[in-house]
Amino acid sequence: RKLRMINNAQEINDLRVPPANRLEKLKGNLSEYYSIRINNQWRIIFVWNHNHAYKIKIVDYH
Repeated sequence: RKLRMINNAQEINDLRVPPANRLEKLKGNLSEYYSIRINNQWRIIFVWNHNHAYKIKIVDYH
């Protein structure tokens, strides 16, 4: 479901809904990436460029 949301997004702010996504621009070594929350443990991180997501990864934050 979350991957479908990313695929269907027309612009990065489309991913702010629902608020539970907790869209964030990452910092540090991952500063080119954004993340949305799958659950308390897992995130989808991706690079957003020209209204498309690239380099999509599922990562364990713990």
